[in-house]
Amino acid sequence: MIDDTSAAEHPRAQIPIEANGRSYAPPKRPTVVICLDGFDPEYLEVGVANGTLPTIRSLRRSGYVGYALATLPTTTNTNNTSIVTGAPPAAHGINGNYYLDSETGEEIMVTDARRLRCGTILGAMSRCGVRTAVVTAKDKLLKVLAYQMRGVAFSSENADTADLSDFGVADGEALVGRSRPDQYSADLSLFALDAGLKLLSSVRPDLMYLSTSDYVQHKYAPGEAVSNEFHGEVDKRIAAMMALGATVALTADHGMADKSDETGAPKVVYVEDEVTARFGEGGVRVICPIADPFVRHHGALGAFVRVHLRRPGDVKAMMAFARTLPGVELVLDRETVCERYQLPPDREGDFVIFADRSTVLGARRQDHDLSALGERRLRSHGGIGEQRVPFIVSRPLTQRYKERAATGVLRNFDIFDFALNGAT
Repeated sequence: MIDDTSAAEHPRAQIPIEANGRSYAPPKRPTVVICLDGFDPEYLEVGVANGTLPTIRSLRRSGYVGYALATLPTTTNTNNTSIVTGAPPAAHGINGNYYLDSETGEEIMVTDARRLRCGTILGAMSRCGVRTAVVTAKDKLLKVLAYQMRGVAFSSENADTADLSDFGVADGEALVGRSRPDQYSADLSLFALDAGLKLLSSVRPDLMYLSTSDYVQHKYAPGEAVSNEFHGEVDKRIAAMMALGATVALTADHGMADKSDETGAPKVVYVEDEVTARFGEGGVRVICPIADPFVRHHGALGAFVRVHLRRPGDVKAMMAFARTLPGVELVLDRETVCERYQLPPDREGDFVIFADRSTVLGARRQDHDLSALGERRLRSHGGIGEQRVPFIVSRPLTQRYKERAATGVLRNFDIFDFALNGAT
């Protein structure tokens, strides 16, 4: 339950609050951090150019608009967790939406916080009296994002079953004033943002995290009518939050890219089929960490896969073969990928494969159903090509943070630092 004492009045919230080796100032005013799922830089650039994003465009003068790097693999669970912990996967342990447990051999969808290895910024803030809230489009993220947090926490997906009686309303539907949206809809994301607006004007949390779905970005390219309409609605909600006195900071968990050829057919390499054909049956299991309960978006095809050996084999030979596959950008062994991209070694494959920005990787052809795409081109993420994301703060930065943004490489998981420590 939210403490009635504001952050400014709470005795423990007068000093920086520590989380995972970083210090965060308590919010000076209501602060909203938004993860706009799949918000590739091209959506920002096209939206600014065509007038779809007037609020964000204005922040180039009155705030900060730049770019940062997401965590690899560029998947939803990995990056949302990095954002709310302010740390890479080597620290928090969540290195995908889907993984192979090396001890049991079980393939597991990540839908809770059991694999989380550290606390979150939101949890630390709430324990120090900062009033916090989380609303996410996808329920699969909620247990991680709200881990050990005291405050409002629910998803658009399950808004009808969210118990918000402690905050003066029955549930998420009553708060927003409409029924929970279909999980495959633009409104799943807009509902989360509208819930944030309602909370901002009523409960008025000191610190709020809103996370959306990438349904639109998977289906519609920058500049398409549906994409323009959706991002325009997001922009309006950012303006409304600012009008309520909030500092708004926005980044993304990953970019998004077209993964089809000139005929419109998906450019897919089925890695397990290829390795099996070359090295024999039963030698490897390929895991696609992009897989989640929303696979209709992308058929569980992304630009990064992990290869686990099921029996002793020639890893170097397999890696050399993988490098010859079409559309493969990079192949790294466990030690190298963990060192380079700050991943937990005990949860990594024997080697990993990155596809280029125009290609996706799968396991076996039989594992991937693309029938739901219809006539739409496949758009997906997961690799290095989708690592660059927008990084936006609605208020001017302090001189120190301006210099840091100008001279260093920002990460999307720096967004809480900039919103709380760097915004004037």
